[in-house]
Parts: sequence; structure tokens; C-alpha cells
Amino acid sequence: MSETTAAKCVEILLVEDNPADIELTRQGFLEAKVNHNLHVARDGKEALSFLHREGKFADATRPDLILLDLNMPKMDGREVLRKIKTDDQLKTIPVVILTTSDATEDILKAYSLHANSYMTKPMDFDQFVTEVSKGVSDYWFTLVKLPPRE
Repeated sequence: MSETTAAKCVEILLVEDNPADIELTRQGFLEAKVNHNLHVARDGKEALSFLHREGKFADATRPDLILLDLNMPKMDGREVLRKIKTDDQLKTIPVVILTTSDATEDILKAYSLHANSYMTKPMDFDQFVTEVSKGVSDYWFTLVKLPPRE
């Protein structure tokens, strides 16, 4: 499940179980003209398998950025974040929480687990493109110097 554009692409892992939100993210990055490969993990366990290159993900590319939903089946985003940020091989990958929750306790918990940023998903497509896709692109792929993949 990746989309490729020409030239140098950024690798994005979207950890999201909702098909509508997956499609919204996919379309948002295309509309925002982000030069990317979008990989999707549909739950926390699948995300960790992708990151550890296990099973069907043996050939997975290390992502430059992880977009992580909080509320998912099998393993929620908080546990995934904790596992990523306590793993010496993974902890340098920036993790952006991308969720519908704007609850103070969720925000505080995410940052206490070392999330790099926290964004609440807008439900409107145009807002998603301008606020999330373009914002993520402008900040993480233009202004910020990301760690090397390997």
C-alpha cells in the first residue's frame, strides 16, 4: 500500500484502522503535492511488525515519519508510541499523533511518551489538506532536518 511520486520521496507510515481516515490522508497528501510513499498499518501490532521488518514487512523501508492514531484495535497508539520511543533502533523516528481526540489527558499522555507532535484530525477534506497534509509537509519535510533512515 504505497504511493510513489518521482524523485526523492519521503517515507510515511500511517498507523490507522479507519478506512475513511486512511483515504482522507492518502488524498490529502496527494492534493498537498507531498513527494511521498505512504505505507499503512491498520493496527498497532501491524505497525510494530512493519517497523521491525517482520513477516510480510521483511522488505519494508524505514519511515521518515510516523502518523499514529491513538484508538485502534489489538494495540492502541499509546502502547505503540511507548514501544517505539523505548526502542533504541526506532526512537529517533518522529511520531506525530494524528487523532480525533482533543482530550487534555490524551495530549499530556502522548507528550509524556515522547510524541514529537500532536494533531487533531479535522473532518473536512479542505481543512485536512491545508492544516494536516500541507502543515506536516511544510514542517517535517521542509523546515526540519530528519534523522537518516539507516
